[in-house]
Amino acid sequence: MSETTSPQNPEGRDDAILPFAVEPLDVRGRAVRLGPSIDTILRRHGYPDTVARLLGEAAALTVLLGSSLKFEGRFQLQTKSDGPVDMVVVDFEAPDRLRATARFDAGRVAAAGPRADTAQLLGHGHLAMTIDQGSAQSRYQGVVALEGQGFEEAAHQYFRQSEQIPTRVRLAVAEQVEGGGQAWRAGGLLMQFLPHSPERARLADLPPGDLPEGHALLDDSANREDDAWVEAKSLVATIEDHELVDPTVSSERLLYRLFHERGVRVFEAQGVHEACRCSRERVMGMVRNFSAEERRDIVGEDGRIGITCEFCSRHYDLDPAEVEAEIAGGPQG
Repeated sequence: MSETTSPQNPEGRDDAILPFAVEPLDVRGRAVRLGPSIDTILRRHGYPDTVARLLGEAAALTVLLGSSLKFEGRFQLQTKSDGPVDMVVVDFEAPDRLRATARFDAGRVAAAGPRADTAQLLGHGHLAMTIDQGSAQSRYQGVVALEGQGFEEAAHQYFRQSEQIPTRVRLAVAEQVEGGGQAWRAGGLLMQFLPHSPERARLADLPPGDLPEGHALLDDSANREDDAWVEAKSLVATIEDHELVDPTVSSERLLYRLFHERGVRVFEAQGVHEACRCSRERVMGMVRNFSAEERRDIVGEDGRIGITCEFCSRHYDLDPAEVEAEIAGGPQG
């Protein structure tokens, strides 16, 4: 643990999560920078630029949320919507494994244009965030309605409704020239107000909609946010997108710029890397759940069963006879 009294490490560390705390403001959070990991994920599928930016945002948000897990579990973010990008799935397997994929309508994405933002591409539907603690533990899922907002606002809505924790999220994605070529980068920051007194953490209520026009609330003290949280939010609002993705600006340097007058402490960084969970054993487990008729239907013209992982694009070539023999022999391994 170290206290940032100066902007240390001016060169940003890629693929790392940096926890931080600003104790005078009662805030804690995490900053994340994704470099080679997100570039590998996005280039593997050759996504259109707008889809790549959307999936990069989703990946940064998933890492920010999933890295809070205190156990070896899995955090998944998934969207299902009516927009040009109708499905996004991002898995973060604690403590450091990331994979992501998106399904989209190429024609609708092209029609949306090169300036289409995340909200336009997602449309309306829902965003689900699932914590999977393994077979021995229960699974927890939070759901947020997508009603034309992007990932940042969806995250704010989730914490307002489900966790009742004042939270601010910033996300950014960019394709930058690096080493003579182009490379995707993503970054994000999550900050939460966690005072010792629960009353201070109270979220401001919305004003009553039936109050007659021109009439002020007699006492709006209960509707007033804590001054420390107001200050922290104002500072985070000054973050520019490039500060979250610029390889020459470290997370420490950004946090120093934001909070040096108050004193910010950073903790040990946690690495993150792209890694898929697929394997022949997992593919066989999926095929084993098919009926005999369904297994016959997926045999290709070449007489083989071909299955490609939607996350990493790895192709599995299976012999139908071997598949049936393994199924007849019972579960393997």
